[in-house]
Amino acid sequence: MSVVPVIDLSTFLDDSGAARREVAELTDRTCREIGFLFVTGHRVPQDLSQRLHALSKDFFRREAAEKMHVAQPASDIIRGYIGQGKAALAATLGETSPPDLKETFSIGPEVPPDAGPYYAAPGSRNHFAPNLWPEAPEGWRDAFLEYWDEMGRLSAELMRLFACAHGLDEEHFTDSIDRHVSVLSAMYYPDQDVPPETGQLRAGAHTDFGTMTVLKPDDAPGGLQVRTSQGGWAPVKAPPGAFILNVGDMMARWTNDRWVSTLHRVVNPPPDLAVGSERLSIGFFHQPNYDAVVECLSSCRRDDAAPKYPPVLAGDYLHAQFSSQVVKE
Repeated sequence: MSVVPVIDLSTFLDDSGAARREVAELTDRTCREIGFLFVTGHRVPQDLSQRLHALSKDFFRREAAEKMHVAQPASDIIRGYIGQGKAALAATLGETSPPDLKETFSIGPEVPPDAGPYYAAPGSRNHFAPNLWPEAPEGWRDAFLEYWDEMGRLSAELMRLFACAHGLDEEHFTDSIDRHVSVLSAMYYPDQDVPPETGQLRAGAHTDFGTMTVLKPDDAPGGLQVRTSQGGWAPVKAPPGAFILNVGDMMARWTNDRWVSTLHRVVNPPPDLAVGSERLSIGFFHQPNYDAVVECLSSCRRDDAAPKYPPVLAGDYLHAQFSSQVVKE
């Protein structure tokens, strides 16, 4: 998709003059028009991304019975392994569709037992549920936690950029994300040795729930597409080494829809490539603290008009969205 620009985050972090302002202005313009951008200068080690991709493929290629040892414990707890047929993302928009043709493994914050009452308060719901760790492949847990830390650092830097893009103090969001309830997911789209049902995709059309998603896909056939302003669908393929970033629903609410949470999907490979086209993406779904109040930013108010959305607690909003994608048995 040629209209998706590249943001060099290192320029924003290391510069203090006009170049820094240009990055913030480009970010604002892009998030108003498209809601997708490519991020370079992120300082996430390439070998870590490659290691996590390789370990994830090793896990997903194992027998179903082995993967089910770390199966998702409940439909509203985004932890562990979720097999094919358990989720349909299009349902989050009220659409009826067959289940998505993907498997996932997800973790959330790794919270120690003595972390304090905040992590067990009623409002925390299941946002700090224990992570589930398979016995194999070796190194899986360490790679996930190392990548989690990198994504937390990167997301905090991006939220500083977002604040500056709105003309706010760069620490404006800090108190809302210092105990974030983000989800890190490996998303596996296996070979399609059986033709999909009518309307069935690797991931149905949806928007993401949180502030942003930081995505690292491979380049296998059957990939990410975004809905264009003309109503069509366009493929998104990042430059080498870059992350794909897209605005989520909560950032759209924070900005009174000044920034757009764009509809996107993951399509099936061409029929002649259905076998031998397994695909893997690593997605970090950044979400604020569960008790963060998401309400219209002062810089996004439109004259004297009331904001488009009422204030909402981030944790309540996320819980409702997580539950809506579950396929009913």
